[in-house]
Amino acid sequence: MSDLTLTTAAAHSPEAVSRSAPLSQVGLAGWLRANLFSSWLSSAVTLVLLYLVIRWVAGFVEWGIVNAIWWVPENQTQACRDLKGTGACWAVIAEKHRFILFGTYPYDEHWRPALCVLLFVGLYVVSAMRRFWRKELALIWVAVLALIGVLMWGGVLGLPYVPQERWGGLPITLILATFGLAFAFPLAILVALGRRSRLPAIKALCVLYVELIRGVPLISLLFMASVMFPLFLPEGMNIDKLLRAQIAIILFAGAYLAEVVRGGLQALDKGQYEAAEALGLSYWQKTGFIILPQALRLVIPPLVNTFIGFFKDTSLVLIIGIFDLLTAGKTAIIEPAWQGFGVEVYVTVGAIYFVFCFAMSKYSQSLEAELNRHRRR
Repeated sequence: MSDLTLTTAAAHSPEAVSRSAPLSQVGLAGWLRANLFSSWLSSAVTLVLLYLVIRWVAGFVEWGIVNAIWWVPENQTQACRDLKGTGACWAVIAEKHRFILFGTYPYDEHWRPALCVLLFVGLYVVSAMRRFWRKELALIWVAVLALIGVLMWGGVLGLPYVPQERWGGLPITLILATFGLAFAFPLAILVALGRRSRLPAIKALCVLYVELIRGVPLISLLFMASVMFPLFLPEGMNIDKLLRAQIAIILFAGAYLAEVVRGGLQALDKGQYEAAEALGLSYWQKTGFIILPQALRLVIPPLVNTFIGFFKDTSLVLIIGIFDLLTAGKTAIIEPAWQGFGVEVYVTVGAIYFVFCFAMSKYSQSLEAELNRHRRR
């Protein structure tokens, strides 16, 4: 009897019943065994880290929830001081949350910056949905940003005028980050293309811009924009301090993003350029429809990493006296009654930063997976 006959007979025998994989090799148990307990060393490291994490979480729960004080009468902080660090005093957040979020903006008008924050979040959500990636999205951005300007400044539609010096907190952080990255990204694309240009003058100018901006820290640019730039303006002419800081952030972010985009252009296969030229496309058609979409798809992770970094770097505007979210949090505990409770404020501010940065990170992962789905086929 041939081997084929024996194999066929065995396959149809009653004993030949399909068996599922062992539970220790699939599912959660299989993942734990493969990734955390694959050897004695891996198991030891896992157990030690698990012990440290459990101990830290238990300590934080005890400090932040069990022994915490959530509210005290105004400026009556003796109960918090009696804890002597064994519990958190979240009463400082209950008392100072408006100042942390909105700075010195007029108290009775806090609904306006609060509405601006919601408009920013809504704008981010709409822009993240691919079905809205049409020309009309640019009009939505213009309309929403104009509405935010009206709400923050006022002076029209019966809204009291609020000068920029009174702005602060989370709206300032979102304004600097949103306008900064929105204008820096197209600037970065132009600079990246310019660095690969065959025209020596354009290439040299782009290289000079990138190397000059990347060669100095952001604090230096902010200082120059705030202190030195007005010295070169004509007498009697003055530019708003927030606008000067915004321009410095745009130029700084544009230089870093340009290198990320240039990396994507260099990583693209040369055959894509040759195929586009073979179709008889012009330079801008080739770049806009074939080269750039593929290059940007390759550099989604470093792009988002840069976005997250610059979102947090907006806190450096404190050096020129702009009250962003972090600066407002620091200022909130200057009052003698609340000194010594900075940890609670920094934990709250850090949680706000984490929410925005984590949302950007998760969205970039889903976008990268969706755009690169064809590579897995």
